[in-house]
Amino acid sequence: MRRKPKQLDDLPSLFGRGGAGGTPLPVEAGAPRATSGDADRRTPAATLTSAANCELRDLGEILEDRAPDEDVARMAHRIAARLSIRRRPRDLAPDAGGGHVLPMRYRHRSDDVDLDRTMDVLTEHPFPDDTDIVVRERVGTRRSVVLIVDVSGSMRGEKVRMAAATVAALTGDLGEHELALVAFWSDAALLGPLHAPVPGPILLDRLLRIRTGGLTNVHFGLSVGAAELARSAARQRTAILLTDAIHNAGPDPRTVASRFPRLHVLLQTDGEHDAPLAADIARLGRGSIRPVRTYRDVAPALNVMLGRT
Repeated sequence: MRRKPKQLDDLPSLFGRGGAGGTPLPVEAGAPRATSGDADRRTPAATLTSAANCELRDLGEILEDRAPDEDVARMAHRIAARLSIRRRPRDLAPDAGGGHVLPMRYRHRSDDVDLDRTMDVLTEHPFPDDTDIVVRERVGTRRSVVLIVDVSGSMRGEKVRMAAATVAALTGDLGEHELALVAFWSDAALLGPLHAPVPGPILLDRLLRIRTGGLTNVHFGLSVGAAELARSAARQRTAILLTDAIHNAGPDPRTVASRFPRLHVLLQTDGEHDAPLAADIARLGRGSIRPVRTYRDVAPALNVMLGRT
């Protein structure tokens, strides 16, 4: 029998860098939309200019001063060092016919030589290197991805392995594309924003150092993720939720899922989990759901998810 989520008397806290100017401000579903920018107009019920449903706090308050458990950190970084999503040919996120064809230096990704521009280069460098050859290469549409990770309870065992694998796989594959990381429990933290990319090892270190509680407010985690994604002007905007979907605090997360252009769910099935709720969130977010029992399941699941977007 599904538990009734606890109704929270206090506002949840949102931890981030730079105060209100650098932290997304989520609002409840149905609130008026902001009209100050294109990204706001494309995302219903999300405003980046005002909020009254959370307390903004500095990220440093929630990070442990000491380094994370050495065994856990060593294991997580070992996974991160060897795991990444399978590379896609030529472009990490190709559209069929999308993007623009541009002349650029040869980078072992295109064999469509631009003879006129290459000859111009050869007049100055008669003994060329590979990079002196100019090719025509399709530059794909820019993508923004927000990873929303459930860190309620203890970040140990298979849970931390899955989180490490997901961060590693995305940071290893997205390259020049944008990646943000949101961690949530009863509160939430923006560990890495879209507008100021954070290297994968630092994201993982921050994730392992969070002091969290036991409740799980999926609604608030999704609200923060939706507001962060609304900042992006990228054509392809995707969110990925890593959770067991045991929502036990705050409003129904289904009310937030429809705000996303696309929301996928990685459902952790190594312990107790709520598959029907996870399926509802993915359906309302126009995404897919993939079960992950161990960290080895993460990269194949992400390949399928990001191949659809």
